Amino acid sequence: MRTGSGPVDLVWLEVTGKCQLACVHCYAESSPAGRHGPLTRDDWIRVIDEAAAIGVRKVQFIGGEPTLRPELPELVGHATDTGLRVEITSNLVRLSARMWAAVTSPGVELGTSYYSDDPAEHDEIVGRRGSHARTTATIETALARNIPVNVGVIDVRPGQRVAAAREKLRELGVTRIAVDRVRHLGRGAAGRRPEITELCGRCAKGVAAVLPDGSVTPCPMARWLSLGNVRETSLASLIRSAEAGRIRASIAAATEWTGNCASGSTGGGGGCTP
Repeated sequence: MRTGSGPVDLVWLEVTGKCQLACVHCYAESSPAGRHGPLTRDDWIRVIDEAAAIGVRKVQFIGGEPTLRPELPELVGHATDTGLRVEITSNLVRLSARMWAAVTSPGVELGTSYYSDDPAEHDEIVGRRGSHARTTATIETALARNIPVNVGVIDVRPGQRVAAAREKLRELGVTRIAVDRVRHLGRGAAGRRPEITELCGRCAKGVAAVLPDGSVTPCPMARWLSLGNVRETSLASLIRSAEAGRIRASIAAATEWTGNCASGSTGGGGGCTP
């Protein structure tokens, strides 16, 4: 049973830095060479329990590619058993039978990114041939199984077929679509230092993220703004700390959030999809 209340409704759980893809703009700089990080299955279970205890309503499993984490189906099941809503943000290149079983549970939805109706353009952006076909097929399968799918179309480069990508998604039956510009963070920064003005501003209030090494940040894109580490301090203590308040105030002062997370909110229940 969830008890208590807190200032955070949504927590991203970045369970791995490993990904089959190497997107040119990835804010987390994920790749096939990435690692899961030091947090164990039991550590993630504890974080989920702590999130539920402070009134968090939704957890969003991200990466890297979260489905590469072997324990993910179990973590999803534990989160839903705890009463949390769940979103799994995946490249949807491949879902195992265990993952399909997990995502068909009540209260679970999928999120993904899409870049073009042109397979060659999409594949060039994500760094792997055949990805467009695989992601498209998984979206179709999920919708056929009545699994909610949220899609963010990211405008990465000049001339990209963003409008056509959006139309293609509508043809597939996707109704939850958001479009955003590339954020100049991680590989998308092209060598520039991270700046708070690149954040949408939602992370000034109501959200938090736990990264693969246990670091807690206001948002996965704000990974240089650490509040501390769940391996040493409870999630509740970190997000309620004076340092968290100071960082959130600096984000609020530097950005303008109007209630819609520009970094990819797809209308899927109040969450952001980086």
